[in-house]
Amino acid sequence: MRMRKKHWAIPMLTENSYIYMKPKGENGKWQEKFAKTQPIHLEIGAGRGDFLVEKARQTPNINYIAMDREANAFVEAGEKIKEVDLPNIIGILGDADHLLDIFGESEISKIYINFCNPWPKNRHKKRRLTHPIFLEVYKKILKDNGEIEFKTDNDELFEDSIDYFEKEGFDIEVLDRDKDVNEDEAISYYESKWREQGIKIKYLKVRYNKEKE
Repeated sequence: MRMRKKHWAIPMLTENSYIYMKPKGENGKWQEKFAKTQPIHLEIGAGRGDFLVEKARQTPNINYIAMDREANAFVEAGEKIKEVDLPNIIGILGDADHLLDIFGESEISKIYINFCNPWPKNRHKKRRLTHPIFLEVYKKILKDNGEIEFKTDNDELFEDSIDYFEKEGFDIEVLDRDKDVNEDEAISYYESKWREQGIKIKYLKVRYNKEKE
């Protein structure tokens, strides 16, 4: 079911000092937005923000950027980021198609991709956030030996993504088709939802060594 458009979402996000509405052209400058110079971790498709807000609480020695293109859902993330008032998390309203206009080379240490659209039709698969088209971009914005953590409930997307990562030269460090969750582990809204329904969560952790290029 399509989410009803929230006409107040954009104005609310615009008034939120933790959210950057025009991130293009900020390449290489994101470290300046934080109180301390620390590794930057990026979540693409942050949605309601539960996962990254909890990560920011748990690990203050990491700077976090929550990114989403849909204001309707992301307005909730913006309010959560504003409410926790932490110096190590900000948000970006932006599209993954424009990552190279937003981030500089080797600016990000880790990328999180949680429960992205599986785009099951063949003609749409290039829109997947794990498709080689996007992986080539991630290689540029990730630091050497940068990581990607990927979770999904979708079997086909998971198996295809394993192939994508391997073909693009990423080293698979963890592959789990039925990931357990620790009591204090940060999880997203959708992960909580799928776990309550007994759906297995698939997980990959990969690393890219730029010396291979």
